[in-house]
Amino acid sequence: MAGALAPGRTRVLLGSASPARRRVLRDAGIDPLVLISDLDEDALVAGLAGAAPATVVTTLAQAKAEAIIAAVLTSDDDEIAAVAADGVILTCDSMLLLDGELAGKPKTPEVARARWRAMRGRRGDLLTGHCVTRMSGGAAVDTAVDTMGTVIRFSAVSDTVIDRYVATGEPLQVAGAFTLDGLGGWLLDGIDGDPSSVIGISLPLTRELLDRVGVDVTTLWSPR
Repeated sequence: MAGALAPGRTRVLLGSASPARRRVLRDAGIDPLVLISDLDEDALVAGLAGAAPATVVTTLAQAKAEAIIAAVLTSDDDEIAAVAADGVILTCDSMLLLDGELAGKPKTPEVARARWRAMRGRRGDLLTGHCVTRMSGGAAVDTAVDTMGTVIRFSAVSDTVIDRYVATGEPLQVAGAFTLDGLGGWLLDGIDGDPSSVIGISLPLTRELLDRVGVDVTTLWSPR
């Protein structure tokens, strides 16, 4: 499986189906194993009604971690199972905060179109909850969580541009109905904050969380 490290080195497992998150890590020197959690995010968000926005995204990231830990501990795959002996699990969740409401993936063209008409020409806060779990000796021994927020400045695009963007399908399965590193990047005036967090996983915050659980990020870099 891609992402395996040499024996004796700490394994890194990304608990996400996002190719963008994996690409951010690989471009930054970490080629992770990948495992996807089977989590009903919509039900979990519904149960967090009234919680602070940062609490929602960090709770989702933690819930994904818990699901991934359970899968690692019962995996028949040798590389995945090795994460339990000496590994780090990275999980994230992103949502856009606009007008006091959090928005995840729109999933349908109708929702994506409505969101873009509400967002255009305005600013929103893209919040990404991060959870880093240290695995050792067959158990989770430490966890660190936090949130990175980035201001997104949306362009005042026309209905025609919105319709064409939605028709590509790109915004349907991404938090906030936009991307920074894809077609959606053309429809932004800019951002204020960490670009890697907008793409899906903040390198500065992940480094900090790794420090909190006793892992030096430089020891995780793949040989070049």
